Amino acid sequence: MSYQPGPIEHSYLGSSVYANQRQALITGQLKPNDRLRIRELAAQVGTSVTPVRDAVLQLAKEQALEMRTPKDIRVPSLNQEQYLELKTLRLELEGMGAQRAAMRVTPAAVQLLTVNIRRNIRAITEEDWVSALRLNSEFHLLVAQSAMMPVLSSFIDRLWMRTGPLIAQAYAQLTQQMTIGHHQTLLAALRQRDGDAAANAMRQDILDSDAMLARFTAASQTAPPG
Repeated sequence: MSYQPGPIEHSYLGSSVYANQRQALITGQLKPNDRLRIRELAAQVGTSVTPVRDAVLQLAKEQALEMRTPKDIRVPSLNQEQYLELKTLRLELEGMGAQRAAMRVTPAAVQLLTVNIRRNIRAITEEDWVSALRLNSEFHLLVAQSAMMPVLSSFIDRLWMRTGPLIAQAYAQLTQQMTIGHHQTLLAALRQRDGDAAANAMRQDILDSDAMLARFTAASQTAPPG
């Protein structure tokens, strides 16, 4: 496991550790089949094992982590059926979020999305995949938040905890059009308050990487356990 969490604040330890692990999943710092060791994580973030165990248990309940045994905790490797379900949900929910965002997005959010795209283009050009993955997930979640539908946004957030590790596996092999092209189209639709165009751009962004992600899903099912 290459992911190295940083120290966290010692107030509200449980929620801080949970947020730390959640972010690692969404941004692809953790990959499918990565193994998490509670004592090792606790030492890295500078806390006791209790808040780390509590965070891991919560993420396992949300199916973002898999507890094969109490000592074998893994990032799930999605099978074909699971991947197709998550893709279908993302198409519907993120498409809806983009459509609503076109009606409600604020100038401040448009500026954040503009800066996000600029930074992501630079990260991709420099092959800085860690930054590119983080910026990609931030873009999607900011669009969802701009819909101003908190329950919808929370559902999309949980979908990204499940799909972020898989996207990270394939990201370096996606074309620039797949990774950022539809973000630019989506941003233009948001500026024009065109809900249908925004929803279409979001769904196309998800579909463009579908074949690549499906191949990685199939490959993970035939790979030997780590």
